[in-house]
Amino acid sequence: MQMSSTNYKLVIFSLWGTVSLLTATAQSNSTLIAGTALDSQDHPVATSADPFRLSGTIVDMSGAMIAGATVQVRSADGSVLRTTRTDREGSFILSGLSAGNYRLAISNPGFEAKEISVAIGAAGTPTPLRISLALGTVSTTLNVKGREDDLIAIANSATQGAVGAKEIADRPILRSGEILETVPGVIITQHAGGGKANQYFLRGFNLDHGTDFAIFIDDMPLNLPSHAHGEGYSDMNTVIPEFVQRINYEKGPYYADVGNYGSAGSAHLEFFKTLPRNFFQVEGGMYGYGRGVFGVSHKFGAGNLLFGGEAYHDDGPWTRPDDYFKYNGLLTYSQGSNEHGFSITARGYHGKWNSSDQIAENAVPLVGFFGTVDPTDGGRSERYSLHGEWHRQNTNSLTKITPYLFYYDLNLYSNFTYYLTDPILGDQFNQNDRRWVAGVDAHHTILSGWAGRKVQTTFGFQLRNDWIGNGLYQSSKRLRVDKKDSGTGNILPATTQRDNFTDTLIGLYGENRIQWASKFRSVVALRGDMTHLNVTSLVTSANSGTVTKAIPSPKVNLIFGPWARTEFYLEGGSSYHSNDARGTTLTIEPVSGDNPYPNVPGEKIPALIPTKGAEFGVRTTAVPHLNSTLSFWYLHSKSELQQSGDTGGTTASSQPSDRYGFELANYWTPAEHWAIDFDLANSKALFTEVDGDDAAPDSDGGRRVPEAVGLVIATGLALHDLSNFSGSLRLRYFGPRDLTSDGVFRSRPTALLNGEIGYRIQKEWGVSAEFLNLLNRRDHDIDYAYESQITPTATSAFTDVFHPVEPFQVRFWLRRTF
Repeated sequence: MQMSSTNYKLVIFSLWGTVSLLTATAQSNSTLIAGTALDSQDHPVATSADPFRLSGTIVDMSGAMIAGATVQVRSADGSVLRTTRTDREGSFILSGLSAGNYRLAISNPGFEAKEISVAIGAAGTPTPLRISLALGTVSTTLNVKGREDDLIAIANSATQGAVGAKEIADRPILRSGEILETVPGVIITQHAGGGKANQYFLRGFNLDHGTDFAIFIDDMPLNLPSHAHGEGYSDMNTVIPEFVQRINYEKGPYYADVGNYGSAGSAHLEFFKTLPRNFFQVEGGMYGYGRGVFGVSHKFGAGNLLFGGEAYHDDGPWTRPDDYFKYNGLLTYSQGSNEHGFSITARGYHGKWNSSDQIAENAVPLVGFFGTVDPTDGGRSERYSLHGEWHRQNTNSLTKITPYLFYYDLNLYSNFTYYLTDPILGDQFNQNDRRWVAGVDAHHTILSGWAGRKVQTTFGFQLRNDWIGNGLYQSSKRLRVDKKDSGTGNILPATTQRDNFTDTLIGLYGENRIQWASKFRSVVALRGDMTHLNVTSLVTSANSGTVTKAIPSPKVNLIFGPWARTEFYLEGGSSYHSNDARGTTLTIEPVSGDNPYPNVPGEKIPALIPTKGAEFGVRTTAVPHLNSTLSFWYLHSKSELQQSGDTGGTTASSQPSDRYGFELANYWTPAEHWAIDFDLANSKALFTEVDGDDAAPDSDGGRRVPEAVGLVIATGLALHDLSNFSGSLRLRYFGPRDLTSDGVFRSRPTALLNGEIGYRIQKEWGVSAEFLNLLNRRDHDIDYAYESQITPTATSAFTDVFHPVEPFQVRFWLRRTF
């Protein structure tokens, strides 16, 4: 992405102002640490106003005091209530607590983290604690709750982190998929009806519906290979946000446990096995919005049973209402502890909707800003899954096994070029994908020593098999019909492509972590993946066949420090993404609007596309209560999948691409009840050679990768339960994007300001109002540039094609906990 010098100065000035503000505030609060008073020698002291407190001393196994250790008090649901650090004598005091049960979490770089249960009775403050920490292994066992946690000596890179349930709840969201925007640098948009998978952007990628961004639900993959609409299709509509306990994220191809689609990054959603409190919530708002959701967990036999569900409806502001209905259900039985236990989870999702698809700029005077050219677009989708999890951990090893099985079905009708191919029946097409998927994810870790150094070695095995039946059809008003190509007069058969096939993927990896010295550790891994594809074409037998392909992926992470609570990271590694199985055996091009001639020879595409990258990063908690990371990265892709406006599918680019950029992430808790985050990312995406295929008309093309995201800013202020009030205000900005390889067509920037305010009535009831698009901006959710024809008699035009953001709206909810 290119920016003017004025814009660069503005960004630099804003960053300098933010840093100055944070530093000044931190200095002004230097005599207060999370509500704990300090004397002139920085020793914690108790105050008479806080009779209920926890105090103690942190020592190592020899009894020596540990200065600067982080001590947190957490509630039963994992929320951090107080944070402080030990003084030079290893002492701490956490004041302002009420009677009750708590978890005390202690961590310090180079030592094993520890969590213990503590209780404050009605009689008052317990006796001071003396807590010893063992010398650390390569990684700690601290249960990270969210962005406020200190990940020094835990994370392997500056762009690895976690987001907790509290941070997810703080965000006013339009769609469930937007909880992934808690991952710094990620943008979630939509270019069609609400029931379709979101559009993802990260690190200079328009990731389409999930390519190069891997998403896991309790270790079960959400991405779908060889999908009828787009490779790696990931539908977050199956997720109920209230049940997500934590999102663990990482970026870049440096992690051994992530194979397919993980080149740009990955998100691992972990769900509650028991809820902090049972709840029921009803919501309502503008544009036909309504939602009901509930969750209940309780003891059941020797374990715990959790169940819940969601019913949802939304019309949106569209001239043709989306009329989107979706239903989600969840049932989990779990037993055991963090050291030894298991769980079984069943999930179900069903949705149906109309689509107000993207519209050409020259169609706005005809159909309106929120209109649609083809009002019969839409679809339905369902997904039902069953998966289990078993884990065991002791002082010498840990093992986890996750088997899963799910059924998926999508029937989608889209029209992106309107009347360009057939002026009479239109250009609508139908995509159908139906599959069964079975797989397992297993890994075993050995904790040992070598020449006095702590060593952790992991072996992993992943197997997935998709039995798929999908097809592409010509349709008009949701009926499959033959059409006539306007350019040649040739008949386009109703069935463009129909196939049954299996897509099998096997992954093996080994990873070794060694703490070489107190200030240096390494993570070295080798991963190998093999795919086997068996395609049976039901239209053209010549397009049937089998393909087997394997690819190695070495990875290395070097971690230096910490010094002054600052750690440095250097990573390098390779990964890959898969291609559509049907393209790997294709010898005859299907007859379609793109190719109206029969028996045209086709060119096979590779089954696996390698990527490789490198990164340098810094993580620091030197400023009290401020977690900051900065990273500079590079990623090379031998080929990539791009959105094709003409078909709605994906097509491989003709040349490799290079991406590079930086990411800055900050999370600050300046005082009790308050949290501020500021994330900034910028990237550049270029083909290695001039790309004429994606150029504007009459242009030789350029090297810019179309639709690649550049500048992304996300920032917000959150208030937690201050005099029973909570609230948040969030800004999301992503800058202009090149829509053609020559930069002739560019999108406008998009900026959204959302807010929320809530009030807790006693302990059981809560009310809240969400304000979406507070500035009522008429920005675009997504933009493309391609040729279309908006009416049967209009002249075709190459123009900007966009889907608008939704206008200002208010939503309310009422919540009862029990």
